[in-house]
Amino acid sequence: MIVSYPLSVLIVLLVAPFFGGSLTAPAVWWALASGIAAGLAVWWFYLALASGPMAVVSPLTAVLVAGIPVVVGIGIGERPGALAFVGIALALVAVVLVSRESPDSTTEEITGGRELRFTATVAWLTVGSGVAFAVSFIFLHRIPEGGGLWPIVVSRVAATLVVWLVAVAARLFSPPRGEPLRLAVYVSFLDVISSSAMLFAFQSGLLSLVSVIGSLYPAATVLLAMVMLGERVGRLQQVGMVLALGAVALIAV
Repeated sequence: MIVSYPLSVLIVLLVAPFFGGSLTAPAVWWALASGIAAGLAVWWFYLALASGPMAVVSPLTAVLVAGIPVVVGIGIGERPGALAFVGIALALVAVVLVSRESPDSTTEEITGGRELRFTATVAWLTVGSGVAFAVSFIFLHRIPEGGGLWPIVVSRVAATLVVWLVAVAARLFSPPRGEPLRLAVYVSFLDVISSSAMLFAFQSGLLSLVSVIGSLYPAATVLLAMVMLGERVGRLQQVGMVLALGAVALIAV
């Protein structure tokens, strides 16, 4: 994150002129708020994963990220169709199932065999990260049209400042080298693509629907882990992936 976030800022600065647009005061403020929320969400999420069981932390975070924007969207007057509501329900179930931990020994190897418990601190961090991610989505939705990719520049600058301040305060400001650095560069390019796509989706779609589809990214992660890393996937994760496809289809219709 120390490398990928600021590098994503540079990448967006290079491509933003080709998309036109200009920043307004509301766009700047909403983009800043979205970036700060995203930075806090990543920080708290990683802290929760470091101390708590992934099988609990990841699904709980995912359902908060998917569910809170739906409630807010409906609260502000959005009224998706009947099929879309069925798709939302399937998506909430799918995001929990596909976020579950795979049945392998990865966690035991990483933690050195120590037991990971869902303590009160882990619970607060998990809920905090889920809420912060959801709030980041909501703020991204509030960015008005006409700004092109410039709001992404502002958002990523804010997120970078949060991540750097946390890293410095925790004395963990040590940029990666070698293979991790190369992967961080790849991540920055993917981050720009995904952030830009989400911004344009939120500007032209309903918060309650776009946020749910965006929250189904764990399904793609699981699929890629199966194909590229040869990971074993549990039966519940397979069911979740099928439900995710059905949810996207119903919402699209």
